[in-house]
Amino acid sequence: MLTDPRLIIGLDLPSIDAARAMVDRIGATVSAYKIGLTLLARPGGVAFAHELRARGKMVFQDWKLHDIGAQVEGAARAVAEGGCDLLTVHAEPQVMRGAVRGRDAAGSGTKLLAVTVLTSLSDADLAELGYGFSAADLVERRVRQALDCGVDGVVSSPLEAARVRALAHEAGRPDFLIVTPGVRPEGADKGDQQRTATPRAALEAGATHLVVARPVVAADNPLTAASAIVESIDGIAL
Repeated sequence: MLTDPRLIIGLDLPSIDAARAMVDRIGATVSAYKIGLTLLARPGGVAFAHELRARGKMVFQDWKLHDIGAQVEGAARAVAEGGCDLLTVHAEPQVMRGAVRGRDAAGSGTKLLAVTVLTSLSDADLAELGYGFSAADLVERRVRQALDCGVDGVVSSPLEAARVRALAHEAGRPDFLIVTPGVRPEGADKGDQQRTATPRAALEAGATHLVVARPVVAADNPLTAASAIVESIDGIAL
């Protein structure tokens, strides 16, 4: 059975019981999972994240921390001390610097990911929010700041992955993580995602990890759906 550590399945489900059942259905085909705010905010949500790690899974806690630096520092330290592989914060300098301080104080191996521009946002959405940048330009600005602040990687759409990879190499950070949501298998519904690509295209553009949720967890057969993605990226160098 093929598996690939670059595939992260988003457990975008309404309850912890449903998420646990999904992990059981998919089995060994998937070794990494993202847990978002819906589950983390439920009683037992963080404990479920720790449960998955105890089962040998890589766990991405998608908190998207965003507050004053001191609060983010405390929250990042608490999450890192509890045990977490990947943790998200918003890509604002004060926020990122606070998160780095907190993670470092915890002395853990938690990797910090800065969220650049949500993949549900288009250029028109950014203009409505008051930004004077296109999505691509704002991502580039935030990636440069993320590199300066010392986080371990970013979350950005597959469409920006190639530029992010180039910026990371310019900064001497070949190990910089590029985690791409908005990944859709060929022919899949885009849902609320605006800036998407196929799994293979995202990796070929420079992504290090793919986040896929609905195309797998909403499929009639999640195991078959996950296996098809793994097969589609087989042969692309890690």
